[in-house]
Amino acid sequence: MKINLVTLAAALFLFAGSVQAADPAPAAGKKLTTSQQRMADCNKEAAGKKGPERRDFMRECMHGGNAPAATPPASPQNRMKDCNKQAGEKALKGPDRKAFMSECLKAK
Repeated sequence: MKINLVTLAAALFLFAGSVQAADPAPAAGKKLTTSQQRMADCNKEAAGKKGPERRDFMRECMHGGNAPAATPPASPQNRMKDCNKQAGEKALKGPDRKAFMSECLKAK
C-alpha cells in the first residue's frame, strides 16, 4: 500500500510540473512580447528534437544563434563595396558619383 501511495504521489508531482511548464496560449487579441515570439518560433523549429539536442538547440535559438532574425548590418567595407558596385553599374562619374556614394553610404 505504501508503494502505491508513493507512486501516486510521484505521478501527481510530475503531472503538476508538466502542467506548469506548458506554454499557455496567449489570450485572444493580446500581442506577444519579443521573447515570447522568439520562444514560439524556436519551439516550432525544434519540433522532433529531444533531450540534450533540443535543450542545446533551444538555448542557442533563444540567445539568437538560430532564431529567425533580420540580417545583421553590413560592415563599412561591405557597404563601400556594394555602393561602388552600384555606382559602377550606373556609370556615374565625378560629382554625380560622389553624391551617390554619400547617399548610398548614409542609407545603409
